[in-house]
Amino acid sequence: MSRSISRRRFLEDSLLGITAAAGAAYAASANTAVAQQSGSVAANDKLGVAIIAAGGRSSSHVGYFRGDARCTILYVVDPDTQKLTDKLVDDIAATQGGIKPQCVPDMRKVFDDKSVDIVSSSTTNHWHALSGVWACQAGKHVYLEKPGSHNVHEGLALAAASKKYNRVVQIGTQCRSIRANTDLAKFIQEGGIGEVKFTRGLCYKRRRSIGPLGEYALPESIDYDLWSGPAPIKPLTRRNFHYDWHWQRLYGNGDLGNQGSHQTDIARWLLGVESLPQAVISYGGRLGYDIERNDPNYVDAGDVANTLISVYDYGDKCMVFETLGLEAGPMTIPVGQKPGSLVGVIAYGEKGYGIQGQAERGQTYGYSTSYDLEGNLLKEFRGGGDGDHYRNFVDAVIKGDPSVANADAMCGALSAAVSHFGNISYYLGEETKASPSEIKAALKEIKSLDDDDATVDRTVEHLLANKVDLDRTPMSVGPLLKFDAAAHRFTGNDNATAMLTREYRAPYVVPKPEDV
Repeated sequence: MSRSISRRRFLEDSLLGITAAAGAAYAASANTAVAQQSGSVAANDKLGVAIIAAGGRSSSHVGYFRGDARCTILYVVDPDTQKLTDKLVDDIAATQGGIKPQCVPDMRKVFDDKSVDIVSSSTTNHWHALSGVWACQAGKHVYLEKPGSHNVHEGLALAAASKKYNRVVQIGTQCRSIRANTDLAKFIQEGGIGEVKFTRGLCYKRRRSIGPLGEYALPESIDYDLWSGPAPIKPLTRRNFHYDWHWQRLYGNGDLGNQGSHQTDIARWLLGVESLPQAVISYGGRLGYDIERNDPNYVDAGDVANTLISVYDYGDKCMVFETLGLEAGPMTIPVGQKPGSLVGVIAYGEKGYGIQGQAERGQTYGYSTSYDLEGNLLKEFRGGGDGDHYRNFVDAVIKGDPSVANADAMCGALSAAVSHFGNISYYLGEETKASPSEIKAALKEIKSLDDDDATVDRTVEHLLANKVDLDRTPMSVGPLLKFDAAAHRFTGNDNATAMLTREYRAPYVVPKPEDV
């Protein structure tokens, strides 16, 4: 048995403490669309789907499920009633034989309806895990947008619920089903570039300021209690209510946990690790928006880093993740300045390199490559799209087999934890301002396979190119955090351990994994 499988089973069996037998309790549930005991769908039945959240990313969910002949959208749910429009209802009905979905603000109504088999959730991050846990407890299968959790505890609770109730949970890291990526992963796993002990994830994605920090009026169409859910009720301090929550830590996880959650997943996949990191350290800051606004006193409403470099120790393997939210050029392999990536992953093997996503072709997901150590092209990998991931999920539901899902709940928990670990180190060191030399000294404490000094220098060059004054607004460096998987805590740092979860508002409480 491999070390990685042993760790995964440890996480599932020891950490979660869940037995598969509990799923039998739902085997007799009265579900008209899915025959639970056989796991198959009767010839004339369709899977009833509830779309949780309207607009934004949910348009992809709606687009897929209304186009799959095996499914019927029965509900659209959103606490913002302005999004529940007649046009949305009519558009869905037009593609499913005139059947109109019901529009409701509260997802709990959906969970009580036995005609619903699938919950497809693209809520705000802070709602992701709880919507999935509740759905599993109600006997529903779940397609859940990335990241599958707002914190580490939530990911493990969702994995426990999927296992306990034997529900299919597919996390929306669709790279796991896109052929260009699956073929690259297979190539690497079969030794195409030799052993891979180091991967670099990249999220070089320009993000503008979300406006000044202030206190703003809530939209009248919002049920703010429902929207806030597991998070505390706080005044609205950002100008745009929707989407910009990504850049406030009460609700989102910054770009490390937004766009970056796709690449943290691929970086972990290509590295071949099925465990939580053993240690992490992060440095960076929310920088440059005063320059963007030409106002040295400008305070952006976001409170997550837009520049963040995190180093992860996985024992004999290492991952580095780079989030750059200002203007940036692509990162290339260190041979011949071959085509590089802006949003993607570079795998460093003993015989060559693998690149997921290539900037020169404008590709993030549908094109990947591999090169030898001299920079000669070894192989290209092409094809695939979002629909492959949804299709894989529905196939798993019809078969009644959670293992068929390409990105199951535990996969999502482990990949999201990469983002959570990186953010925890940054948040704890946010007030620890450091010069580049001080950051380099701090990085000596972690076991890393990167040239950390070169990465610091490259990050400094990036910030200076964006006219950031590092004397006036220096970067921060977080503490080195060592994680004890057996105790499920950070060694010697109670503040970091506390950030593995959060305080919840009743009744919006994400249960402990053993209590799901």
